[in-house]
Amino acid sequence: MGLLSRSLSLAAVSLAALIAAQGGAQAGAFALREQSATAQGYSFAGAASGSGYLSSMFWNPAVITMMPGWWSEGHASLIIPRVDINPLPSVPTFALGGSGDIGQDAFLAAGYSSYQINDMFWVGLSTTSPYGLVTDPRQNWSGQLYSRSSRIFSVNVNPVVGVKVNDWFSFAVGPSLQYFDITLKRAVPFPGAPAASATLPGAPSAILDGDDIGFGFTAGVTITPFAGTTIGIGYRSQVEHELEGNLEAPLGSIGPFSRLPITAKLKTPDQVTIGLSQVITPAVTVHAGFEWTNWSVLKTPLVIGPGGAAVTDIPLNYEDGYFYSLGLDYKVNDQWIVRAGVAYEQSPIDTQIRSTRLPDNDRIWASIGATYQWNDKLSFDVAYTHIFTRETDIRILPGHQDFEGLPFVADVDSDTDIISAAVRYRWDDPKVAIPAVPLVRKN
Repeated sequence: MGLLSRSLSLAAVSLAALIAAQGGAQAGAFALREQSATAQGYSFAGAASGSGYLSSMFWNPAVITMMPGWWSEGHASLIIPRVDINPLPSVPTFALGGSGDIGQDAFLAAGYSSYQINDMFWVGLSTTSPYGLVTDPRQNWSGQLYSRSSRIFSVNVNPVVGVKVNDWFSFAVGPSLQYFDITLKRAVPFPGAPAASATLPGAPSAILDGDDIGFGFTAGVTITPFAGTTIGIGYRSQVEHELEGNLEAPLGSIGPFSRLPITAKLKTPDQVTIGLSQVITPAVTVHAGFEWTNWSVLKTPLVIGPGGAAVTDIPLNYEDGYFYSLGLDYKVNDQWIVRAGVAYEQSPIDTQIRSTRLPDNDRIWASIGATYQWNDKLSFDVAYTHIFTRETDIRILPGHQDFEGLPFVADVDSDTDIISAAVRYRWDDPKVAIPAVPLVRKN
């Protein structure tokens, strides 16, 4: 099978898995961090400096120059969240009860491939789902005026070119194509009834949906200043989407129309990731990571209807997000590597803006993982993570961006388990030398 057909086959399989997946946001706001079973075992410490092998190209595409030959990886994660929103007795709609578990189990897949052309140039391809969210409370619940189900889905395809300038410096860059889809539901008044009827059992729903394809890029560098030390810096750009879709509701519940075509401009944030990997002994390597995500670019997207008038908005107004991680691995023997890591994630969402759709808060990640090297071409990875979320509350009161005239105060109880696995395969013969860069000679 040729290079092109193998690469396209891998991309097709990854894309099919991504389309089948339902994303549960686990990287602050509605981002998905579970792009690598290998890096997850470190709580993503050193993800930009190559701790995730080829899958590290999600954070830093320059790591493909660390993978000699022709490689492919497939990664899959099962995300098991538990999120319960429990209103306080003082809430006017307390009798309708809590949300139930709004977290939805999710399956997330990612695929990566790289090919070394010669000792200077590499090409690579990743197929990932960087953003996703599914929260689904009970149809009739205390906070239904502010949210029923919410869904965000994305697919990102990113070809890159890597260049190894010398033994200590490499860089890579490539365009990304991203599909983004959003569907939001909430209760609205019965047609012709007062606004307060939106809080009654059986109240109808308004549904906002839209999708778009946008473009961005990724870039990165790796630096090896000393033997055993690797520094990686990666960048994922903003992607601007002009969502096109519809706003639907029963006739008379939100106006004279039951269906309006709408557009909304939304930017997904840019991101900088820094990684450091340091060999301590032939068996032990430590990794550290830092990540900044520019969530503040989201602001409040306006939803524009026919004639250019704003019919509603999507109040986000997130702060920037930060992620700090530390991990290590231990090479037991030529077949087994075990790893562990911890991380602290500073959420871009606080009580001032926290909503019933996404009751996010600061979190601590604790992870373990292992690699089994079957032979010189094939290896397998597994990882497990438990996420501890800080005590969280929702306070939708006058002055809150979501306030619709009805106070809603609640406590949130949440935690998450993630189980991931990956397979890594080298297509070429490791014993065959990689071609050198052709020399240009004068006649």
